[in-house]
Amino acid sequence: MRLLNSTSLELSEFYDTEIPPYAILSHTWGTGEVTLQDIQRPDVQSKAGFSKIMGCCNQAKLDGIEWVWIDTCCIDKTSSAELSEAINSMYAWYKDSEVCYAFLADVPPLDPFFPKDAFEKARWFKRGWCLQELIAPRKIEFYAKDWTEIGTKWSLHSQIERITGIPADFLLQNTALANYTAAQKMSWASERRTTRREDEAYCLLGIFGISMPLLYGEGRRAFYRLQEEMMKQTEDYSLFLW
Repeated sequence: MRLLNSTSLELSEFYDTEIPPYAILSHTWGTGEVTLQDIQRPDVQSKAGFSKIMGCCNQAKLDGIEWVWIDTCCIDKTSSAELSEAINSMYAWYKDSEVCYAFLADVPPLDPFFPKDAFEKARWFKRGWCLQELIAPRKIEFYAKDWTEIGTKWSLHSQIERITGIPADFLLQNTALANYTAAQKMSWASERRTTRREDEAYCLLGIFGISMPLLYGEGRRAFYRLQEEMMKQTEDYSLFLW
């Protein structure tokens, strides 16, 4: 696992028991994201996505956390093997984090003059990859576009249940993911979208406890492969409702 130092912005790799406590970022991608190659360049600050990285690192430092994981710059996406390993590991990485910072770039700071439903309309709730980033972490803190805190998964559980359909009992960690059927889990993802068709399946791997190779270019076949892998592990036929 490659982590970014929240103070020096240097990348380091860790394995298994060596992995230190870390914060993890959940966000929606925009223009000018900072890649692994970019973060090592002296002109990285000119990239639009750099401010998001600094916001994450600054919050981690305030929380006394030395390391952060950010998908844009902690994965070498020029390596198909590394990308595949990362996507198959991502659910566990979010689950094992000390805290997940959910950065909502389209939500203004809390202010009585702004509509109260800005949080509910956040793009984050419509993106496929953000579903596992909501489900997996034990602790999630939501931040507005200026990095002021909106609330936590616990304090906002009623709103999140209304937005996503995910039961409050699960959000409050009173029930386990295993207690929900495949159809229920699929329903949570049904209104979410991904840029690439294959990612509609790949973003669900961790939620269903599946590991499988990534084959970008396979299109809808990715979802069929996901169903095939699920059938090897369960007799929950509700998955065929989707």
